[in-house]
Amino acid sequence: MSRTVIEGGAVVTVDDSGTEFTEGHVVVEGDRIVAVGPGSAPAQQGPVRRIDASGCLVTPGLINTHHHLYQWATRGYAADATLFGWLTELYPVWAGIDEEITHAAASAGLARMALSGCTTAADHHYVFPRDGGDVFGSVVAAAKRIGVRLHAVRGSMDRGRSQGGLPPDSVVEDLDAALAGTQEAIDRFHDPNPGAQVRVAVGPCSPFSVSTDLMRQAAELARRNGVRLHTHLAETTDEEEQCRAEFGRTPVEYADDLGWLGPDVWLAHTIHLSEKGIARLGETGTGAAHCPSSNGRLGAGIAPVRPLLDAGAPVGLGVDGVASNEAGGLGEEMRQALLTARARYGPEALSVRDALRLATRGGARCLGRDDELGSLENGKLADIAVWRLGGLDHAGIADPVAALVLGRLPKLERLLRGGSVVVDDGRLMPVSEAELTHELDRASARIRTREAS
Repeated sequence: MSRTVIEGGAVVTVDDSGTEFTEGHVVVEGDRIVAVGPGSAPAQQGPVRRIDASGCLVTPGLINTHHHLYQWATRGYAADATLFGWLTELYPVWAGIDEEITHAAASAGLARMALSGCTTAADHHYVFPRDGGDVFGSVVAAAKRIGVRLHAVRGSMDRGRSQGGLPPDSVVEDLDAALAGTQEAIDRFHDPNPGAQVRVAVGPCSPFSVSTDLMRQAAELARRNGVRLHTHLAETTDEEEQCRAEFGRTPVEYADDLGWLGPDVWLAHTIHLSEKGIARLGETGTGAAHCPSSNGRLGAGIAPVRPLLDAGAPVGLGVDGVASNEAGGLGEEMRQALLTARARYGPEALSVRDALRLATRGGARCLGRDDELGSLENGKLADIAVWRLGGLDHAGIADPVAALVLGRLPKLERLLRGGSVVVDDGRLMPVSEAELTHELDRASARIRTREAS
């Protein structure tokens, strides 16, 4: 089996000890890391592919814990709206998606994330128009096309407008259909084996678009199948007020009552949490997907990242759907997370290494893959980002992690997923950006035409 040797650059492993090398090496055999250390790599036997990382920073591949890839076809809508106003405007538009539009949007979205250093993405897909075809399968196909890992969250909604929810009835399912569709997604796509490229999770959308029965039974279904659970929670004050009015509980208390807290659960946003709610997430090992740019775009608030970390809760970063974060890159979220945390809690709230850890180890913990992903260690999967530092953007910044997090996001020299090259010299390898752009333009035009008609 051939080996890949990356050497000559700074190596930040993000392991438990925070091991770093001013100049180090990483050796890959097959899809696994077999050596990490200082200086040049020892002599290797057999064929070797060498990657010169001089002037670069080598980190684990980044992990996106929350996304809605289909939204790449609907960027720029409701530019000045709050979450509920934004959803009210966009749900009728999303009712027009189909598998072709979704595949184009997912391919573009995953490509953008790969170019920003992301090797693993969790996508929460919960819109299933009745004439849309195999939209969930089209997201999985996009991940295989681009070459990144996918945690495909099979979402669901069963509370349309006629039942007090926000989405049109045309994009919601009844309880039985939602559960059956979720089971089918697990049966078709979930790979529980080590090194899996695709895994499936169970994800009713949110308390204001899903019935209590669906929340409870979806959790039971997930645990019968040994897969993880994901939903939106505590994103806005409107949600808090609705939960209190409808259920007499905070969103965290409601989730807890329904079996939706635990080490197999990660929640998107978790902005409006009481001290008791923060402690409960920490006690139960429930993860939080922090989406700072999207939260700022919608004016939803700033998640209590520092208190969550102090409570012991896993915290990862999320891009969220690009209809509420039009930039769509994960690397930039490290800087956003640091700035928003410091804006709320002060300059010591989050360090540059904390921000990198959120994007790597924190995300791996949220997705239940800390044994395989999130750090550069022997035996872990060879998901590796090589960042080119220097030039006007980073000259004079002695600390390479500070350069990565605080400066402009560096050019991605290489991105490996399981040892396979996804990005080479800043260029996406599996498919051209021009092709993806053409497909996305066509998909966006189609959905606007459907909206107009």
